[in-house]
Amino acid sequence: MTGEPRHVEPGTDVLIRKVDSHLATLRGGLHGPELELAERLARCLRELVVSTAQASAADRGQVRVAVHYFVLRRESRGRLLSMRSLAVAERVVAKVARQLGRVDLLAELHLDGSDLDDALTPGDALLR
Repeated sequence: MTGEPRHVEPGTDVLIRKVDSHLATLRGGLHGPELELAERLARCLRELVVSTAQASAADRGQVRVAVHYFVLRRESRGRLLSMRSLAVAERVVAKVARQLGRVDLLAELHLDGSDLDDALTPGDALLR
């Protein structure tokens, strides 16, 4: 069996595994709208990772920040990604998607672009 050679930039598989692993963890604790939002975020992040695999380092860096924001965000009480945190992660992912010209992903997130906080940069969001 022959197939196309797979050309994946270093780090692409790692980022997708981080998203998938975190989503698997969230599936154990979230239900209803929260889980649906987490699943939509994961789909968008996977698409951004794949679509920027051959992009500039700056573009890949923005996607990396969005992935890390989704994966590492914790509430002060130790809960994994409350709805509030997921909503903030959604704004970060949507802003990165818009900056990278992937407005098609905004429909997946149910945002039209007007819901985004232009003052919030992905780097600033990660530090919050």
